[in-house]
Amino acid sequence: MISQNTPIHWHWNRHAVGWFFAILILLSCWPLMAQAQETADSPPAAPVASEAAAPAAPQGVVAATQRSLISFFKDGGPLMFPILGCSIIMVLFTFERMISLRRRKIIHKPFVKQFLHQIREGKFDRDDALEFCEKNHSVIAGVFAAAVRKWGRPAVEVEQAILDAGERAANAMRRNLRLLNGVATISPLLGLLGTVFGMIASFNEIAHADAMGRPEQLAGGIGVALLTTAFGLTVAIPALISYMYFLSRVDRLVMEIDALGQEVISEISAEELADKSDRPRGRKKAA
Repeated sequence: MISQNTPIHWHWNRHAVGWFFAILILLSCWPLMAQAQETADSPPAAPVASEAAAPAAPQGVVAATQRSLISFFKDGGPLMFPILGCSIIMVLFTFERMISLRRRKIIHKPFVKQFLHQIREGKFDRDDALEFCEKNHSVIAGVFAAAVRKWGRPAVEVEQAILDAGERAANAMRRNLRLLNGVATISPLLGLLGTVFGMIASFNEIAHADAMGRPEQLAGGIGVALLTTAFGLTVAIPALISYMYFLSRVDRLVMEIDALGQEVISEISAEELADKSDRPRGRKKAA
């Protein structure tokens, strides 16, 4: 069954990642398309005489609507590249966790319902229950299989098996969440470092250009220097939100797995099996 199901999941993942990158490229190119549309819809240029009479625009001050995302990226300097790398990591692993932490892959409700029903009705012995768990590839099936291997043992041993399997499952579900937390921590620091380098370069240029009386140059240089901070925060905020969301989701799933594991303990432990075997005898004696 593994060889039949695995290609289907990978096929779906490749299409999902492809669609996501297509949307990302479209969003990146949107400023360019908006600028081209604005240029096409703008009125004809004024005569040359009026252009000469009009005051020149301050150097370094350009309207945001006339600039594309690529131009902002170039103005940000070399530290924009590691920030871009952080954004790619954030997008990839956020999408990967969205797929991996789907409820049907963690707690498959039809499997859980049928498993508990068969156990309570006495239709499963140890081998049947273990085979049923191995046929299902959800996380809860692995936890139940660990409990079934302790079938007929004291409740303490069965519970310990469930705790060990549940901890391994929780660690697997928390995989790659540290990367999201790292991106949320590193991206604003990279942006701040780029801003510091940009401010130093801006002040040095102003000092050598003897432009202390021209505040527009200072404003333009500071605006360019702050681009890395803006991009770093733009990456860090979604990464932090994704990290907190997935962490809380994992905690909820772990609590639900633990509750279901307690139900299994109450059905297959030595104490419960002995109690079930004594019930018919009590009825015969009473009769």
